[in-house]
Amino acid sequence: MEVRGKRVAEYADGRNESVGVSELIIINIMGRDTLEEALILGDEVLIGQTVLEKLNLLVDCANNRIVPNPAHPDQHVSKVK
Repeated sequence: MEVRGKRVAEYADGRNESVGVSELIIINIMGRDTLEEALILGDEVLIGQTVLEKLNLLVDCANNRIVPNPAHPDQHVSKVK
């Protein structure tokens, strides 16, 4: 993965830090994919809310898993306004 620049990341505790930002990467979860850039903060991969929304996936906290949106279980649907 190539680092193509820097961005300022704001942490939950209010700290700001300049971090690397990746080139576009393909994120594929459960056969659904999207293109995103990623902030490079360490060696752990964290998937954010916007990725889940783009893939039309929901977090099932009770069972510790990601599930397809029941309204569109077989495919992701992009919302257009």
